[in-house]
Amino acid sequence: MTERWELAAKATEFVAEEMGVALQRSALSPNIRERMDHSCAVLDPSGRIVAQAEHIPVHLGSFRVAARNLLDRVERQGPTLAPGEMLVSNDPYLTGTHLNDVTVLAPIDVGNRRVGWSITKAHYVDVGGPVPGSLNPVARTLEEEGQVIPPTRLVSRGRVDRGVLRQIRRRFRDPVTARGDLEAQMAANRRGIAGVRTLVDRFGTERLRESWAETVAHGQALTRASLSRLPRASASAEDRLEGDAGPLPLRVRVTISGTRFAADFTGSHAQVESPLNAVYGVTYSATAFAARCLLPASVPTNEGFYSSLVASAPPGSILNPRSPAAVGGGNVETAQRVADVVLRALASIVPDRIPAASSGTMMNLMMGGTRASGARWAYYETIGGGSGARPGGDGVSGVHANMTNTLNTPVEVAEREFPLEFLAYELRRRSGGSGRYRGGDGIVRAFRTTRPTTVSILAERFRTRPWGLAGGGPGRPARVTLRIGERSRPSPARATYRLPAGATVRIETPGGGGYGRAASGPARRRPRDRKTPSERGTEVPSAA
Repeated sequence: MTERWELAAKATEFVAEEMGVALQRSALSPNIRERMDHSCAVLDPSGRIVAQAEHIPVHLGSFRVAARNLLDRVERQGPTLAPGEMLVSNDPYLTGTHLNDVTVLAPIDVGNRRVGWSITKAHYVDVGGPVPGSLNPVARTLEEEGQVIPPTRLVSRGRVDRGVLRQIRRRFRDPVTARGDLEAQMAANRRGIAGVRTLVDRFGTERLRESWAETVAHGQALTRASLSRLPRASASAEDRLEGDAGPLPLRVRVTISGTRFAADFTGSHAQVESPLNAVYGVTYSATAFAARCLLPASVPTNEGFYSSLVASAPPGSILNPRSPAAVGGGNVETAQRVADVVLRALASIVPDRIPAASSGTMMNLMMGGTRASGARWAYYETIGGGSGARPGGDGVSGVHANMTNTLNTPVEVAEREFPLEFLAYELRRRSGGSGRYRGGDGIVRAFRTTRPTTVSILAERFRTRPWGLAGGGPGRPARVTLRIGERSRPSPARATYRLPAGATVRIETPGGGGYGRAASGPARRRPRDRKTPSERGTEVPSAA
């Protein structure tokens, strides 16, 4: 790559990062502002990913699917987009994730030429539906999850479409926050447009497009060179989701053939009447994440990388369902299991490169109700766990692993903005799997409601455990306990409760799997397992 082309390519990556900063800093919801549950990218005129910011893995891989689907839909059915206009949609069968992820797409035009596209995706805390947070644990169809926005012109002739805003005000539980987040996405898209126009001023349209083509070709060459250094081999693996009526197997056969990485999910369970279905964009994203973990950091994650990756799942399966099957949990839970099963297959091909299973759940917590003023509120967060132990070291405790890359919601922020009082936020000691190297520990997060609140849990790894490798033990499974007055009860992995003020919820996330057989003799104790007096004094006893 020539120096000029490389400079333009790196500058485009910076534009995508700037978009992410603009979105985070101008969003209203803590989910975006604090947890950074959003992603941004720059596309070329045909929709190929040129550069994307390092945000949420499940978003990033789906951009390729979303861009192709949306541009194809626009070409066949409209609405066409003129300079300065923007398109919005959250239809997961087009945008590649789930209803809560709202995608905004904007053309980048210079003069009479279309130079590229600016695209953003952000998780809205609530998009309507029967339960606050819109991740309905018992949904069977999209309509039971929330409001579906088909590809719609959001900005026309420089003005936001009032009809779209009316939909938000009418259907979303917190319309003020939702509109603020939508304005933040539009600002981020405008930042992308301005950034690319600045590059056109500096390099010229033709040179910029040439540099984009070169960086994609360079990414493909680096990807294929990296894959060629791995063993040419195939391996199969199976893991399971926790279905209401029994296990739901996910099966994959991974093949590395020198210049291509392929994952075939034939044999996985058929689509189900629950939110655990994952649209193809999610399946592709999780496969891309696992494949990307094998490659050096110098490989750019653009169309060059994605063009070397193939993921196939039969239509009508849990990993490629037919509309209108519910898919909210597929994005947040099934995505984790897809990453798990692909990594497990890779452990047979490159055993010295693959860790044991991480916690395997995003532990989705959705809440909502009314404030003393009568205004409605909604709250969403995912809670981290332990990562799997590695061939040369322990797992990491209290982190978001695999398909989520978000931060936490600080307790101070949550208590200031919502009717909640937090009682515990600490590591779940000794929850990581045993072994020569121990899995990372999960998290304990407990809170008390201060007003009547609807609480929903959508999670996994309650009955199955994060697996160990090379003789390492599994991590401890998840557990959620509710206490109302003097009575306590365990919660299943997917449920909704209407809790009175004063109820408590204690969430314990899984630890990661261990790696290698433990040496004989007393169990090795990690320094972080020694609790300080302050930690012992602030723990909230389990109600179980």
